[in-house]
Amino acid sequence: STISKNSLKTSLLQLECHFTWNLLKQHVALEALEDTIVDHIKFVIKSNIIDYNILSYVCHLKNSNEEALRNLKKAEEAVQKHYPGEIARRSLVTWGNYAWVYYHMQRYEEAQIYVSKVENSCKNLTSTARWKIQLPEVCAEQGWALLRFGINYFERAKNCFENALKSEPDNPDFNAGYAIAMYRLENIAQRCGEERNPCLEALKRALKLNPKDTTLMALLALQLQQLKRVDEGERYIEEALQKTPDLPIFLRYAANFYRRKGEVDKAVEMLKKALTLTPKSVFLHHQLGLCYRFKIFQLKETRFTPQEEVENLIQLAIFHLKTAVDKKETFVSAYIDLANTYALGKKYEEAEEIFQEVFQRNNLTCCEKQELYLHYGNFQHFHMNSESKAIKYYIEGLKMEKYSFAGKKCREAVERLLKQKIKNGLGDATDIGTLGLIHNLNGKKEKAIECYEKAIALDPNNEEYQNALSELQPSI
Repeated sequence: STISKNSLKTSLLQLECHFTWNLLKQHVALEALEDTIVDHIKFVIKSNIIDYNILSYVCHLKNSNEEALRNLKKAEEAVQKHYPGEIARRSLVTWGNYAWVYYHMQRYEEAQIYVSKVENSCKNLTSTARWKIQLPEVCAEQGWALLRFGINYFERAKNCFENALKSEPDNPDFNAGYAIAMYRLENIAQRCGEERNPCLEALKRALKLNPKDTTLMALLALQLQQLKRVDEGERYIEEALQKTPDLPIFLRYAANFYRRKGEVDKAVEMLKKALTLTPKSVFLHHQLGLCYRFKIFQLKETRFTPQEEVENLIQLAIFHLKTAVDKKETFVSAYIDLANTYALGKKYEEAEEIFQEVFQRNNLTCCEKQELYLHYGNFQHFHMNSESKAIKYYIEGLKMEKYSFAGKKCREAVERLLKQKIKNGLGDATDIGTLGLIHNLNGKKEKAIECYEKAIALDPNNEEYQNALSELQPSI
């Protein structure tokens, strides 16, 4: 009998699996994501069911459904090996993905078989409605998938792990996922200047439940470093190095720790080692690029800068950063790092080209835009010697609502430039009015009023300054 495509679609939409979790491909670079998952399968030996499931979905997004089926078969084999006693419970996501892949291949009979498998299993596993079974491990699997899809999904990931923990508060895996989601959210908040519940407690708890997990140790170390507890953090890194000296994902975080600590050579050594193990890792290339840039700044501070060495480091930094962005077009901060490195090497056209390419994008987060305005403002100011353009971009950056690290830097930079210009007698009404805006944003009301009054004296018909002034001085 032919299965009605519509009723099949209705059933498919009820399944809990990667195809219904709203994981959008415009948010990831598929090649890079595939490499990351394949590396994870190779180096993290615990059951790989979750990895094979998401890999099947990534293959589908790349239009290789045959490859997707092969990975689902591997997920099934992993279930049989690791959970022979709970096959149905552990296979719901795999079977859901099977149903969807077959549906996309227009193999409707087979899709229906898997839909029925899920339906029957849910009936056996629960007495409630036929689909909506909220198994904690399915919630957690959704959480891990969301973490893989990047910055737009971290909040949702945290909620998934929270849900899973309601049923099993001491589950080591759910606690690890929750801590990692919290760590990443904290990291973004840090950059974007938002308040955030610190993730320290979550990391400590997760590590207590997963004492062998060196990735958690490294994240805890980085978090302690952020809180200026560097020595305490370093003890975790050293202990983890004893346990897993050859685990690339750990080495990447350890290198990050040493780079931030200023021990760049140590960081480079670790990253090179990790790169021999996982040569396609975008993150390793990006981190290496940052290390070489750091070394350039170190050399430029020495009394006799060895020009040849600087040139060599610039080449290395550009090579690694370019590799990172070529493999992962969604990696905005790496593009900005690359543009800045081109500028360091006086390759101004290349730098300009990259900045313009990023300006063209319409899916930047607020925080990314602000960083872009700051760095482009710096580029205009320090490399192109155009103060007027620098001021223009700094102002764009500070006008955005978010008060982030980059926003604060824009504000400080533009304030310095305007004060200097006005002091030299070169400031016009716009400059003085803009300084008024900045004083106002900084909460310096008296100074703002003074600037607005001066600006109006120079440009009596300017409504913007008159409105700003009347807001600060309601008519008495």
